Amino acid sequence: MLAAILVSLRPAQWAKNLFVLAPLVFAQRLADPAALLRAGLAFGAFCAAASALYLVNDIGDRREDARHPLKRLRPIAAGRLPLVAAAAVATALAMAAAGAGLRLGGPFLSLLGAYALLNLLYSAGLKRIVILDVMAIGFGFLLRVAAGGAAIGVELSSWLLLCTIFLALFLAFSKRRHELMLMQEQASEQRSVLSHYSPAFLDQMINVVTASTVVAYALYAVAPETARKFHGESLVYTVPFVLFGVFRYLYLMYQRPSRRNPTEAILRDPPFLINLLLWGLAAIWVIYS
Repeated sequence: MLAAILVSLRPAQWAKNLFVLAPLVFAQRLADPAALLRAGLAFGAFCAAASALYLVNDIGDRREDARHPLKRLRPIAAGRLPLVAAAAVATALAMAAAGAGLRLGGPFLSLLGAYALLNLLYSAGLKRIVILDVMAIGFGFLLRVAAGGAAIGVELSSWLLLCTIFLALFLAFSKRRHELMLMQEQASEQRSVLSHYSPAFLDQMINVVTASTVVAYALYAVAPETARKFHGESLVYTVPFVLFGVFRYLYLMYQRPSRRNPTEAILRDPPFLINLLLWGLAAIWVIYS
């Protein structure tokens, strides 16, 4: 049962909560021990909340998941994790997340609560409304970044918020396309909103948000306020890493499709991970040098 619980928590998905740490990096607070501790606690709170929500979602979707080629292997859908145990773990994680939120203050707790409410609304009905389902996913990433700023008490850059929402929409539309291609004719049976999407329409949306993501980051890198904050325009040299990361993601999605969704695939792709590491090192060097 412990193994089933661990799988149901989906620790691989905690990587999405790294967006909580973005304000810490770009606000030049990595050398501040107090800010590091608060940001780490904020990251942990979102991981606990996300896992609790995954359990709640798996309980509610267990019948639909049982018909999915991959989701049927999830412990709750497969019957390996009893519903009572899953509910108890979800409750404990929610309480832990709330406790961490109280330690970090009212603004952070409000944003964490908004994130939880958004996910519950998504599971209750937003995931069945075309376009709005993807927008809800994107807003979840925006709340992560905003909460990270609230945790350490820094004002967020408009550029950071724009880059976040465009990148989140890029990932969300890509996920919808993967689901549609994986399930084919049975897609709408497993997720009703997929009946409103088509590969051509999703490709158009992906093209729009891909271009928006790259342009927003490039404009942020050369913006006058960025140059003043980081004492130069050296951040522009990190743009090639962003381009490679986006292109590699698209390559994996279109040229090397697999049963795993693209977000999971990149976490197992050495070229993408190496590029991500190099971008992180380059960005930190520019911001802190």
